[in-house]
Order: sequence, then C-alpha cells, then structure tokens
Amino acid sequence: MPKMKTKSSAKKRFKLTGTGKLKRKHAFKSHILTKKSKKRKLALTHSTLVHKSDENSIKEQLRLK
Repeated sequence: MPKMKTKSSAKKRFKLTGTGKLKRKHAFKSHILTKKSKKRKLALTHSTLVHKSDENSIKEQLRLK
C-alpha cells in the first residue's frame, strides 16, 4: 500500500498551532490595494484561525486525522 500524501496546496496555506488549531492568512491582499483603506489592509495582514466547521476537511487534507 503506498503512503498517503498530503495535499500540497493545503500544506502551503495552513499551519498547526501549538494547541492543535489551524492558522491561516487572509485573502485579498495581493493586488488592487489602492482602493482599499489602510485600516482594511492592516487587518488583512494579520493571520487568523480556521473556522471550526472547516477544520475537519483541512485536517484530512493535511493527513492529521
């Protein structure tokens, strides 16, 4: 039986925190930044946690479950 591989796209986008939660970056901060306010761009800079309803599917993609 071959090894189970992780999804490369998920591997690049999500990290596991020390407590076992999943960390992610915000979208919409790569281009067309002139029309976005400074406050909005600053908020998009910081990382956040993955929503609880999406955790199971992402953990499955990362082969953590």
